[in-house]
Amino acid sequence: MNEIITLDKEVFLFLNHLGSETWDGFWMFITNKWGSIPLYILLLIFSFRQLGLKKTGVLLVCIALLITATDQLANAFKYGFERLRPCHDLSVNNSMRLVKSYCGGKFGYFSAHAANAMAVAVFFALLFNRRIPFLPLLLLIWALMVGYSRIYIGVHFPGDVLTGFFMGAALGSIFYALFKVVLQKLKV
Repeated sequence: MNEIITLDKEVFLFLNHLGSETWDGFWMFITNKWGSIPLYILLLIFSFRQLGLKKTGVLLVCIALLITATDQLANAFKYGFERLRPCHDLSVNNSMRLVKSYCGGKFGYFSAHAANAMAVAVFFALLFNRRIPFLPLLLLIWALMVGYSRIYIGVHFPGDVLTGFFMGAALGSIFYALFKVVLQKLKV
């Protein structure tokens, strides 16, 4: 396990040092939850056009529950494992670039940003993969960029992000299946 943690720190420093002030603003935009609002609006428009008002209402409830579940699971892991964020880890914090003006909470395993992005990407990719064939790839690229942004700005190790991706993909799939079941039960 120590070898994995050491490798995670080495990969973090490598990826974090790829950054430059020229790109800092871009990655801060990607990592900011408000930067995803245009994508969310497009997904809402697609949903309304493809599903209608009632199904979109059910979808919005499912998405709210998905994000809540993902956030709460991330918090349980953060306080259960108590793995320091890179910016709080004395073994790397003097060697890294911290792009944000603050580090965030003390613990970072796993990344809720990465998990939420992947959960939304998987949910909507499953929902629209037949109707909008290019959408799954675009959503995957967006989720990967959000995850990488967390490493770039210095607040998560790659392992935090990869675990977030895995958890998000699992929860996105589960909530998509739940959405389909609810639609059948409600006969909407």
